[in-house]
Amino acid sequence: MNSDSDARMSDAELPQPSKNKGKGKAAYLYTEDNNLPWVEKYRPVTLDDVVSHQDITSTIERFIEKNRLPHLLFYGPPGTGKTSTILAVARRIYGADYKKQILELNASDDRGIDVVREQVKQFAETRTLFSKGYKLIILDEADMMTQQAQAALRRVIEQYTKNVRFCIICNYVNKIAPAIQSRCTRFRFSPLPIVEVEKRLNTVIATEKSLPYPWPMDVLLTSIFSVNLTADGKKALLKLSKGDMRRALNVLQACHAAYDVINEAEVYNCTGNPHPQDIESIVTSMLSDEFTTSYQMIYKLKTERGLALQDLITGAYEYLDTIELKPNARVYILDLLATTEHRLSTGGNENMQLTALLSAFKGAVELSAKSA
Repeated sequence: MNSDSDARMSDAELPQPSKNKGKGKAAYLYTEDNNLPWVEKYRPVTLDDVVSHQDITSTIERFIEKNRLPHLLFYGPPGTGKTSTILAVARRIYGADYKKQILELNASDDRGIDVVREQVKQFAETRTLFSKGYKLIILDEADMMTQQAQAALRRVIEQYTKNVRFCIICNYVNKIAPAIQSRCTRFRFSPLPIVEVEKRLNTVIATEKSLPYPWPMDVLLTSIFSVNLTADGKKALLKLSKGDMRRALNVLQACHAAYDVINEAEVYNCTGNPHPQDIESIVTSMLSDEFTTSYQMIYKLKTERGLALQDLITGAYEYLDTIELKPNARVYILDLLATTEHRLSTGGNENMQLTALLSAFKGAVELSAKSA
């Protein structure tokens, strides 16, 4: 069939969803927005859409209503809504053309003093004709900026407050110079409650299931299928997200692309995290089996599953909270896990640290037996 006849295809002749229930998913037509990662596709548009931080958004809303927006400092763990909040603020102030009134820089890339002296200062010097009277400069990942750049930024903030407002976003507020902190109103974004993460995931899943059909002729073919997330899969996803909405959506989208049905095993396989059953087997073996038997079992499991000792330690922390141990033995084990974690972070050999960890576990068992 030539291109002219392709263009004249009717809606009835469009490729229909495949009935194949195997690994491959059906081919559907999609709009441009459906090509976006879900993190961007479902990013909050208004302040009311921001999850869980109503106290922060309501305070900023009052600042905007009174036209007294200060310089802002947002800090907290990744995926908690810091960037989404300030972009919603920009839309609230400037409307649909907000991008013309803001300068958004990622300080992990543009982190030197030259960026402050050139891009930031040049943008700050120009007055805006917008009715609000000021523009907005967003510095994301600002804790990656050098000390010299932060010193220069402090002077720019002082000098151009009439023209611009700054929003400084970081994960670790202690890496921001005190002089900059004192010039900003600080807001801490805490990890999102699991209930709120679950609500947003439910919204995303429901939206993906309600894609329009039939689709217009000028869109592209893609593989879109209803997200089939089981109850245990959702529980595992929420557990691994740890209050990080970005991580939850990225893992959900990755699992959706890889599997037709997403259950607990698929979530752990997709993220590379050790399965809870593997962690249980490892900790049980370390507490009860003979040294050589336990070492061989753990080494084999690490090799077959492709697990790192750091992942096993993280899982062991969580599993130890679910079992009963003598108080002194629990403290001893937690201490040695922290010690092993530190040694790994400073370049310690994994096999050597696994041997030391096993020996220390046996010591904890003997300590617990003596106290009994």
